[in-house]
Amino acid sequence: MTTTTQRDPLAFLGDELEELKRQHLYRPLRVLSSMQGPECTVDGRRVVSLASNDYLGLTHHPRLLAAAERAVREFGAGSGAVRTIAGTMTLHEELEATLARFKGTEAVLTFQSGFTANTGVIPTITGEDDLIVSDALNHASIIDGMRLSKAPRKVYPHKDVAALREILREARDRGRPDGAGPYRLVLVVTDGVFSMDGDIAPLPGIVAAAEEFGAAVMVDDAHASGVLGRNGRGSVDHFGLHGRVTVQVGTLSKAVGVLGGYVAGSLTLREMLTQRARPFLFSTSHPPAVAAACLEAIRIFDDEPELIERLWSNTRRFKAELTRLGFDTGVSETPITPIMVGESATAIRFSERLFEEGVFATSVVYPTVALDKARLRTIVTAAHSDEQLEVALATFERVGRELGLIAG
Repeated sequence: MTTTTQRDPLAFLGDELEELKRQHLYRPLRVLSSMQGPECTVDGRRVVSLASNDYLGLTHHPRLLAAAERAVREFGAGSGAVRTIAGTMTLHEELEATLARFKGTEAVLTFQSGFTANTGVIPTITGEDDLIVSDALNHASIIDGMRLSKAPRKVYPHKDVAALREILREARDRGRPDGAGPYRLVLVVTDGVFSMDGDIAPLPGIVAAAEEFGAAVMVDDAHASGVLGRNGRGSVDHFGLHGRVTVQVGTLSKAVGVLGGYVAGSLTLREMLTQRARPFLFSTSHPPAVAAACLEAIRIFDDEPELIERLWSNTRRFKAELTRLGFDTGVSETPITPIMVGESATAIRFSERLFEEGVFATSVVYPTVALDKARLRTIVTAAHSDEQLEVALATFERVGRELGLIAG
């Protein structure tokens, strides 16, 4: 009996991985062996963490832990089905009703993540008779949502409202390129807060331009939820634009501290998403513990506004000290604070040395950002103590001078 050795058809992936390493673009996974928090154990090392999206420190809040435990005991570990079969529980509907009141919209539908919310809503509401107009630095989930749609798309330079207006003017005046008349829907899509630079979308100008030319606006508020607006209601509330933004996408995975995403808007929008949004139709619903913890987090947003106050106090201090030391924090206006480096190899080395010295701050390189825009992306949270921030800043100063990133 003879055996033949077959060639691995995916062997080429090994070559591609080696090329990523050669270009200093390979990013190994760090592994936590403790609860997420401002100080945690990563790869066996106790570090001050500036890498989490847990803006308000809710991942370890006693009320969320208690809510999750109660839900497991009452409803079990999992939901057992997709929402449209047998997976819709009272917890899911209570969470969605609470989110709708919180966001000031008619209805909300939850998804398994913010990513799936975007890839669910965009293809559902747009098609070949429509046009999507997108900011150049929108999140990857928006880009993938547009790719899944049959709608043509145009991209305007980052935060350039004048360029957006010209695209919208042309869309109104010329209509569809096949000469079949006006677009059914022109949808302008933007992040509320941009995840890599920490800057805020010029939403009043975007909304005004859309209204002038008969377009609708969709805002992905993943990094504005729990950060901007009254008690963290997001960028629409921050700018006082209630009733003027057609679709709001939010996350339950960042400031909420748990997992999931949601789409807020009209009841008609919600109903159509339940019928046609593929991530909703073909994914099992949130486990009871997740839904219950998310619900408790939204209540905490209103009950404990001091958490957001502490978040912004820590953010202002951290940014001011980094600037004083000579670091470039780009155009950030929010707790997302990039430390601009430029070269990928330098950014990765900077992150590695900080980790060796007890500070966890991840490098961000291509393709997440442009090749010459490598950086460290940091987020301080409401849970960071003054002492932890002092340790982090002293370490940034020491390692930054060692690597020649700031003056010695």
